[in-house]
Amino acid sequence: MIYYLTHNEIDLDKWDNCILKSYNSMIYGESWYLDIVSPEWEALVLGDYEAVMPLPKKKKYGISFLAQPFLTQQSGIFSEQKIDKKIIKRFIQKIPYWSYCINMNSENCFEKAMTQPNYVLDLQQSYDKIYLSFSQNTQRNVLKSKKAGIVIKNDLLPNIFLDFYFSTKKYLESNKNIISKLITVGFERKKLSLYGAYTIENKLVATLCLLHSKNRLIYLLPVSNEEGKKTFAMFVVINEILCKNAEKSIILDFEGSRIEGVARFYRGFGARLKPYYQIRRLRPKIIFG
Repeated sequence: MIYYLTHNEIDLDKWDNCILKSYNSMIYGESWYLDIVSPEWEALVLGDYEAVMPLPKKKKYGISFLAQPFLTQQSGIFSEQKIDKKIIKRFIQKIPYWSYCINMNSENCFEKAMTQPNYVLDLQQSYDKIYLSFSQNTQRNVLKSKKAGIVIKNDLLPNIFLDFYFSTKKYLESNKNIISKLITVGFERKKLSLYGAYTIENKLVATLCLLHSKNRLIYLLPVSNEEGKKTFAMFVVINEILCKNAEKSIILDFEGSRIEGVARFYRGFGARLKPYYQIRRLRPKIIFG
């Protein structure tokens, strides 16, 4: 049986055990992450936490609904066993809200869902093979950045990362608290690495947060200032990550994009399309515009 649980009814130990053991485990489903991006999250739970689904609850004009949280590309159903379409349908039917828009994960295929693009790169092969899969333009930009003297460090402290990020992405002030807490707590829990690209004058020109999920590294919050863009710094950041993690049983998850220029950037490293799914129901303009 599938149970609906309010936030206070969730057994967080059993929840996290299910997420971490799931064959489709993702950091977005871990309780600490959900507590930051969706503090009022609720859940659907199959049996004794055999499969779980977070419900990212929000409220507007006194109306409760479900909406995909900021910095959470995928959620949906997580389970140690493979999930068939019947179970997916049962979970969706159990959603207790009349309005929702939720991103299911790539293993939650459902015929009535919309597909959303994501790009992933398998790192099991050698770095040389990975490099050969780069587009000519990507190889060229990596070399240009190295010749410009860009040096990569992966030991940035949260305050340095956040100061640079918000000085460059000033329009994200409205989400400053969530970003700051996610970086600070994730760093304390050793759930992320903070990369920085420096010039030969030791000037920081680009940063990236790399989330550590089970069998997955997630490319999050990339940012370059004008000098970083001119020196193609982010190309060398990604190249460093690939070099460091080649021949491991993990994937690099670029988090995808519908913007063709961004998608081309991901494909340039040899990343392949791996879509995930989105389910929607009743999204009235009075609430969602």
